Amino acid sequence: MSSFRKLFLGEEKTMSRVKSSDPLAVQKIKGTLQRLLRESYQQDVDQLVVLCIGTDRSTGDALGPLIGTKLNRLQPKTVFVFGTLEEPVHAVNLLETISKIEKDFNSPYIIAIDACLGRMESVGAIDIGAGSLRPGAGVNKDLPSVGNIYISGIVNVSGFLEYFVLQTTRLSMVMNLADTIAHALYYSFEDTENISKKTLPVFC
Repeated sequence: MSSFRKLFLGEEKTMSRVKSSDPLAVQKIKGTLQRLLRESYQQDVDQLVVLCIGTDRSTGDALGPLIGTKLNRLQPKTVFVFGTLEEPVHAVNLLETISKIEKDFNSPYIIAIDACLGRMESVGAIDIGAGSLRPGAGVNKDLPSVGNIYISGIVNVSGFLEYFVLQTTRLSMVMNLADTIAHALYYSFEDTENISKKTLPVFC
């Protein structure tokens, strides 16, 4: 079953929110991500892992695998991607995948990505912040928190019949979020100079 995180207002103290409809969405996410990486990511020590959580069996929850697939096709340098349409990471194999990452990498630095549900006015927004996300919380699943940085795309409205809401989420919304996040990740990783600089562009 799908891994999902329900977004609660004020849950993340370090959260930045960007609307996917914003013409500068990619640049804003890139700036925020690079600032977060500069604060805690050690380029000479850590291995950068992007963990895209979700399943292609549900339109709303396919955001993670779509991002993983799109990011892989862009071929970013020195980044390891887990969770694609061909090999999704979801509730059934999340623990196994986390164990594999911990086994295969000496010092994994994980950017965890998942879809989530939120308020009507927040649908289409992208949240990014320091810390982990909790897959499965929105559908009462007990799954481990994961990630040094999290990115959540709000695909639909929370509060009732979450599984049905996921199944009836518009594909155009999910695709738009996936394109925006995948390109923001790619440009962030390609512009490695800014990850180590003392000052980075900040978009508000």
